[in-house]
Amino acid sequence: MEENIKYYVVKQKALPEVLLKVAQANGLIETKGLSVADATEKVGISRSSYYKYKDDIFPFRDNVKGKTITFVLSMDDEPGLLSRVLKKVAEFHANILTIHQTIPVNGVASLTLSVDILPSTGDSSKMIEEIEQLSGVRYLKILSRE
Repeated sequence: MEENIKYYVVKQKALPEVLLKVAQANGLIETKGLSVADATEKVGISRSSYYKYKDDIFPFRDNVKGKTITFVLSMDDEPGLLSRVLKKVAEFHANILTIHQTIPVNGVASLTLSVDILPSTGDSSKMIEEIEQLSGVRYLKILSRE
């Protein structure tokens, strides 16, 4: 029987500490060349916890270059807000593929944006975080990553 694998994009604050520590240990192994034993000791988890989750967690920015991210924003109907969102994408050197903004209803519009993450693009998770924190952006949800 094949396992039906599903992927989720989850904010860091929603993850259990053990998963964050596994991601930290993976980073130490990759960047510093530490052994699994040394990396798990350094971050404070057991090797069994590491091995249980090591292939299931990675930072969003990893493995995302050359990919398309589509996200939807709910934003206030405020002059210049769309321009500020697009400016953030430009600051991170990502390529905008599609833009669809609805007509505002009760002062709120939805924006669907597809962005190509290029090799020159900065940290895409930071880009999304900065867009989400713009004044007038009510929420941001990632719809897909291809």
